Order: sequence, then C-alpha cells, then structure tokens
Amino acid sequence: SSRTARSEEDRDSLWDAWGSWSECSRTCGGGASYSLRRCLSSKTCEGRNIRYRTCSNVDCPPEAGDFRAQQCSAHNDVKYQGQLYEWLPVSNDPDNPCSLKCQARGAALVVELAPKVLDGTRCYTESLDMCISGLCQIVGCDRQLGSAVKEDNCGVCNGDGSTCRLVRGQYKSQLSANKLDDTVVAIPYGSRQVRLVLKGPDHLYLETKTLQGVKSENSLSSTGSFLVDNSSIDFQKFPDKEILRISGPLTADFTIKIRYAGAADSSVQFIFYQPIIHRWRETDFFPCSASCGGGYQLTSAECFDLRSNRVVADQYCHYYPENIKPKPKLQECNLDPCPASDGYKQIMPYDLYHPLPRWESTPWTACSSSCGGGIQSRSISCVEEDMQGHISPVEEWKCMYTPKMPVVQPCNIFDCPKWLAQEWSPCTVTCGQGLRYRVVLCIDHRGMHTGGCSPKTKPHIKEECIVPTPCYKPKEKLPVEAKLPWYKQAQELEEGAVVSEEPSFIPEAWSTCSVTCGVGSQVRLVKCQVLLSFSQSVADLPIDECEGPKPVSQRGCYSGPCSGEAAEYTPEETELLYGSLQEFDELYDWEYEGFTECSESCGGGVQEAVVTCLNKQTRETADETLCVTSRRPPQLLKACSLDPCPPR
Repeated sequence: SSRTARSEEDRDSLWDAWGSWSECSRTCGGGASYSLRRCLSSKTCEGRNIRYRTCSNVDCPPEAGDFRAQQCSAHNDVKYQGQLYEWLPVSNDPDNPCSLKCQARGAALVVELAPKVLDGTRCYTESLDMCISGLCQIVGCDRQLGSAVKEDNCGVCNGDGSTCRLVRGQYKSQLSANKLDDTVVAIPYGSRQVRLVLKGPDHLYLETKTLQGVKSENSLSSTGSFLVDNSSIDFQKFPDKEILRISGPLTADFTIKIRYAGAADSSVQFIFYQPIIHRWRETDFFPCSASCGGGYQLTSAECFDLRSNRVVADQYCHYYPENIKPKPKLQECNLDPCPASDGYKQIMPYDLYHPLPRWESTPWTACSSSCGGGIQSRSISCVEEDMQGHISPVEEWKCMYTPKMPVVQPCNIFDCPKWLAQEWSPCTVTCGQGLRYRVVLCIDHRGMHTGGCSPKTKPHIKEECIVPTPCYKPKEKLPVEAKLPWYKQAQELEEGAVVSEEPSFIPEAWSTCSVTCGVGSQVRLVKCQVLLSFSQSVADLPIDECEGPKPVSQRGCYSGPCSGEAAEYTPEETELLYGSLQEFDELYDWEYEGFTECSESCGGGVQEAVVTCLNKQTRETADETLCVTSRRPPQLLKACSLDPCPPR
C-alpha cells in the first residue's frame, strides 16, 4: 500500500497546480465551467489536464426558452443547400444526444447542424444529465457532476418520501338525464407523477385555478403535449380509452372532470403524489395554572405551514387523514405551599381543553436598503383560538406569559457594491502624448462582478499619458513618424482579426484618406461574424452578439505635408487626430435606468435592470448604435415580492 501511495504521489507531482475556473457556459439552467493544468514532465503525464464542474444552477425564467432550441434557431438566417429554414430541436437522440440535430419546420428534413451542442445542454429533456465537450455526463439532483443522488417521489433531492403521500382511486360514471358532466378528482398545487386512465365512451377535460385565483379550462380534444398554467401535460386519445399524464409539480390546482358522451358507463383510475405542506407540531409546556399550592401545565399542538414556516389554523392540518393531532401532555407544577401571610393562589383562567393565547406576526416588510444595512418591521398581536378553530385578537396581557417577538430586525447588512479599478495599461504611443486604459469593475461583497454601482462615482477608464521621448526631428526636416503611434498599434491588433466559431468583430480594410495632403479621415466597416462549422461558411450576426469593445470605424489620417513644407501639427490638427474618437467615446455610454416590474406578486420573483444608451451631456436616451464602442453592462437581477402568498 505504501508503494501504491508513493506512485500516485509521484504521478501527481508531474503536474502543475490546477488553474482557476473558467466562466460558466450558461447564465442559468445549469452550465459547465472548466479548469486546466499543465504537464511539467518531458514525458506523458498520467491523468487528465482538464476537469469540469457545474455552475449557474438556477432555473431560467420561462421566457428564456429551451437552450437546445436557441442553438437550432441561431441557424435560421443561414442558408442550407441554398434555402433558408426555420429549425426546431430534435431531442432525446438515443445514439448521439450531444449533437445538434434540428428539423425544418413543416418538413421531414432533419440535419446535424453541429457535431456537438454547447456545454450545459441537457442530454435528454427529462434528465439533469448534461453535455460537456460533446459527451453526456451524469448529473445528480444535487446538480453535481458524477453524482448518483436522485429525487424521491415528492421531488425532494435525496429525500425519504415523507413530505408527500400517494393518492390512488377509481371513479365510475353515474348517468343522469339532467347531468352533462361530473368531477372525477381534485389534484392540489404541487402534486407530482399524475396519471389518469379513462375507459369508456366519455371524455376527460381540465379546470385549473392558480394561487392568484385565475381560472381556465382545457377540453383535451386531441392527442398531444400541452402547456396548461406552466404545467406540461401529455394526453393520448383512443377510440375507447384516454390517458392523461402530468409529471409535475403542478403550478395550479387541477380539477379533472368527465363529460358524458354515451349511454354506456365509464371508469377512471387515477394515481398521484400529493405534497404534505401542513403538519402538527407539539408546543412547549404552557405556564403553570397556579402560582403556588400545586397546579398543572400542559402542552398543545399547532398546525405548521412548511412552505411559509408559520403557524396556521388547525383546519389546514385536518385536510390530511394521516395527520393525527397529538394529545396534550400534562404535568404538575408549583407544588410548594402558598405563604401563610396572605394565602394567595393565582389561578390561570384556562383549562385543559382551552389552549392559551399566542403571539402572531405579520410577514416582515421589505428591507429599507438593498445593501449596507437596513431595517424591516412587522406587526405583533395577541390572538386566541376557540374550540371551533376561529382566531380572534385579544388583549396583549393575555400573551405576556411568553416574551413578545421582536418587531424590528436588521437586514441586508452586507457591504454595497463598489468600483474596483485595475492597473493601467501601457501608454498607446512610444513617444509624445497618448492614452492609457484600465478596467473598472463593479464588485459586490462576495468579490463577484455585478451591477448596481453609481455611475457618478465610477473612476475614469482612460487618461492621457506622456512618453518622454521626442517624436520629431528639427522643424526643417521631415518628422520621424509620418503615421500616428496609435495607428501602428491598431494595425498590430487587426492582424489577429480572423473569423472563428465564436462571434467576433471583423473590421474591413480602411478607406483611402479623405485628403491628399495634411490631416484627413478614414472610415471602414466593422461586422460581427461567426464561422459555421458544419458548412464552413461565414455568417453576419447582430452587433450585440459580439462581446468586447468594438473596433473603431473612423480615424484620422496624415497624408504628408502640403506644398513641400515640413509637417508640424497645429493644436487643431492634434485635437482632431487624438481627440475626435475619444470625445465620441465619452459622449455616449450605457447606464442602468430602473428595473422592470416584478415577475411575481408574492412568494418571490425577480426584476431585471433596464439598460439604455444615454447622451452624457443632455442625459437624453440615444440610439443603441451610438453606444457600440462601450461595453454593455452585465444583466442585473434582484429579488422582489418576497412575502409568502396567502394560504389557499
């Protein structure tokens, strides 16, 4: 064993340390990030030089659409065999689930548009397994690569099945002359693995009601897959049978109904897993019923809502037959005799069958500040529950046997995002006056790149710099550099502008100078292009599909001295050459302009920051094309409507 351990240590010592993790391949829905290491040996190192992990394991908003479908639709504006098609994804390929196969809408044409999908694409629609570098990798419900952890029937990762119950039953139709339909079963919000089978001439249909009270109906008139209140439904219709499947969890209350269609009877068998969201919870012992001379104290049971972590009315727990309310426990207390001086014995006015009043609170208000420390408050009241379960407010002194809950608490105590300026780049010239740049990022309290910093306090990203080396010889002689220093640097940068499989800016050649002598200007066309691997052709994309700064499309030029005179820049010419593009850059920029409305009215939603192109001098909204030379800020989301939804 020592020999084995030593050989493994020797093998690992041939490798350099693992590098930092790359950016995630997706912003939501589960993506992949990789890390590399280098072999330090002249021979071949054992093991792999790359490792992966999952990232961005948050659900995408509904409007984001399917990731594989997005990759197919990206080819809609590219001709295939001389014709444009609208491509739809072909999922669940048993032979090669990680290739991008798409089908032309309205046709039987199926084409592999790319040998592999982007990292983070699901291998199969009903699985968390994801494609990484063209291979399907196992992903557990804990969103970890290689994990074998699975959800239980209740949808709980690595759960024991105790948070739901199996409901199964059978319905038989009872024909009536004045009755056209009937209710088969009501299936509540959050249920999973729903399956119904109807045998007979009648037909199934659905009625739904969301948590917000919105009602709708679906007639289930034909075979197919449907989306009803964001729940995916699979329905099969046969001459003498109908089958309804819903994997869940249901996003609304579903009522399955039957519509009579013939003289013969029909039967419906159903099965589903229903979540248990209300449970009995035993309380501590109440205060003693007497202050001296012997008394009693007892426990009670309260109905607890597992979703909102709040105590609710008892009738919610009575809904589940397996929820048996625990019996109260009783014990003696304060057995010492009362003092002979007064013989006073205080009796609490509650008996074994009348629970004591309790404190009840409203939900916390939204925090007064999104960062840097704020406060939130709530209302506290003393309530009493009668034998029928009705709750009513009472005087506060009746609850003073327990401490009153706090009405104010601190919140969002983490630091606000701050600007972080990195080191300056070298000067853009080798002599005289030029510019230098630096990256300025908005960093949150976790050290992550985010948004939310004030544009007014942002450090400047470029400034003038002077290289103490003269650029020109004496005036009677020609200048040492006829071309501007930054022109030379731009030429060097453009040498690497080659179309690749990643969208990138590709500048075309500069036009000739607008003048034959002196100072003029040049223009060129800058496109966002990508190389399509399957057809080896170049496609033009919208400008905002390319990341990074867009190369300039206009610059100054110098065509030599006029009338045979030696060149000498006037202040106006210097400003034109060095300042014109700089002024245009600084005139327009992206800025956050508030947030969209919350995606949900309760129970937690998101708001997205609105980004607009602004004229910095007039503060007016400008066309987005004027901001293409500035980097568009990252998408910024914030949580909203955090109060729990009211019980149904």
